[in-house]
Amino acid sequence: MKAKAQNPMRGLVIPKVVVNMGVGESGGKLAIAETLLEGLTGQKPTRTYSKSTIKPWGTRKGAPTGCKVTLHGEKKEAFLKKAFEAVENQIKISSFDRAGNFSFGIREHIDIEGMKYDPNVGIFGMDICASVERPGYRIKRRKISQSKVSANHRVKPDESREFVSTQYKISVVEPEEEEEY
Repeated sequence: MKAKAQNPMRGLVIPKVVVNMGVGESGGKLAIAETLLEGLTGQKPTRTYSKSTIKPWGTRKGAPTGCKVTLHGEKKEAFLKKAFEAVENQIKISSFDRAGNFSFGIREHIDIEGMKYDPNVGIFGMDICASVERPGYRIKRRKISQSKVSANHRVKPDESREFVSTQYKISVVEPEEEEEY
C-alpha cells in the first residue's frame, strides 16, 4: 500500500508579521523609533495614532503615538529568526490566542543580534505579532463572495504551537509563577 499523501490545504503558514513600537508621544522620540524600526526591518514604518484622549499620559485623540511595519516573505522569515533569538528561542504558552496566532515582546531593541546601544537613541521595546493560517483563508478577506472559514479548517492553538516549535526550533514554555512578597 502507498502512504497517503499529506493534504496541502492542511499545512500551516505564517502570511505576515507585524512589528509595533509604541512610543507614547510624537516628536523626536517617534522619529528615532521610526528610523530604528526601518533599520531593523528594511521597510519604512507607518505611524499609529491615538484613539482617545488620556490626560494623565499626555495623549490626545489623533496624535501619533507609535509606528509599525508589516513584513511578508523573506523579510518576515529573517526578522522572525532574529526576534526568536532575542527571546532565547522561547515563547510562553499564553502568547498564543484561540485562533492560533501568537505575539511576544522584546523589552530592549539591543537584544536583537547586530544592534548596539547608542546613547543618542536610547532603549526601545517592540511587540511582534504573527498570524498563522492555512491555505484558503483568503475567502474571509476577499471582496466578492466573501464567506467564513469552516470550523474544521481553522487553526487551533495546539496546532500552531507545534508548527512554530518545529518550523523555527523554539520551545513553548509555561509562564513562571510570580513570587509574592
